[in-house]
Amino acid sequence: MNGSDFDQQHLWHPYSPPPSPNLNKNPVVKEADGVYLTLEDGNKVIDAMSSWWCTIHGYNHPVINQALKSQIDKLSHVMFGGLTHEPAIELGEKLLAISPDSLNTIFYSDSGSVAVEIALKMAVQYQFAVGKQDKYKFLTVRSGYHGDTWKAMSVSDPVTGMHHLFSGALQAEYFVSQPPIKYGKTWNDDPTENGLQELSDALANNAEHIAALILEPVVQGAGGMYFYHPEYLNACRKLCDDHDILLIFDEIATGFGRTGKLFATEHTDIQPDILCLGKSITAGYLSFAATLCSDRINNVIRNGEPGAFMHGPTFMANPLACSAAIASLDLLASTPWQQCVQSIEQQLNTELSPAIELPNVADVRVMGAIGVIEMQHRVDPAIAQSMCTELGVWLRPFAKNIYCMPPYISSPDQLSKISGAMLKLAKIA
Repeated sequence: MNGSDFDQQHLWHPYSPPPSPNLNKNPVVKEADGVYLTLEDGNKVIDAMSSWWCTIHGYNHPVINQALKSQIDKLSHVMFGGLTHEPAIELGEKLLAISPDSLNTIFYSDSGSVAVEIALKMAVQYQFAVGKQDKYKFLTVRSGYHGDTWKAMSVSDPVTGMHHLFSGALQAEYFVSQPPIKYGKTWNDDPTENGLQELSDALANNAEHIAALILEPVVQGAGGMYFYHPEYLNACRKLCDDHDILLIFDEIATGFGRTGKLFATEHTDIQPDILCLGKSITAGYLSFAATLCSDRINNVIRNGEPGAFMHGPTFMANPLACSAAIASLDLLASTPWQQCVQSIEQQLNTELSPAIELPNVADVRVMGAIGVIEMQHRVDPAIAQSMCTELGVWLRPFAKNIYCMPPYISSPDQLSKISGAMLKLAKIA
């Protein structure tokens, strides 16, 4: 049995049917370099997905490669319980230098979903330590997505968040409507029009039970690629403070430049109590994440019962992952990524805008290095997959969205090829 057949019959893929010989075969990737994936048949395709939004510097980057080669000869892994190491320290220094200045403590983990789990546990343990044991639930907005692990599923949209099958087994959380005013539109101060009345009422009516409000700032990712007004988030800060509720920002998808700012938080005038980072933190080289929190949370948990934060992943602060993250942050610091993302935004705006005239297109939107053609119906990813070799572009639509999140190093010609593939898919999907 060749590798492709084995994969088809034995390996499960994300959000896919169980392995079966009746399924279409997945293309086998043999190698990757820059923005290109080389398939088993020799064809090269541009990865317009950045491997699910991670490979911001492209594949096979010599700087990150060398960082990993150097580190693996010294220390590939060591437990973080009772020990520490230089890559963890150096990465921590670099993260605190660029993150919101109210966040001074870092908890490393091994994936974005786990970073969210940690943030939720932090919020509950904080409330417990201040004597508010009844504040153990969470509030969020509809159409959000925060990961596939158990608690993360409970704060993702129970209908559109891909986890409705598990709703009966999950603790019910509080949900309010998606922020109604889109990014770039004029803010309406009427709380009944901007969604804040519903949010304010939900917080006031349930404050004695809510530990934290968790949101994806400005961009809702896997819940629909929806961009909303930062003023909504500014108001969230005051509402949370009024009710002794913590504010968690999930920047797993948006962190490290994807929206045109280093963090989507920078589109706002406020800072969260807890910040979740992942995906592109290592530029797609290794699974890794970080949860940052304020001194207030740190001090309360340290001085409360049991005096320690009750979480500890086996691969916490893995030195190889830390080294990849350090190299990625150094690249961001030494390259004009802001200009690159701005140029990507301008080109995608120009080249995707004709899609709005297509009969089945509901919306076209671009923010930073994110381009979206929203259809009026669900798009079958298999259609895009079957076209990838023909078009020379790897796209992976979800729900109604044909979208791209290209690497920041993508050239104008490569971006035009991505835009052209998205337009062609929108015409036939």
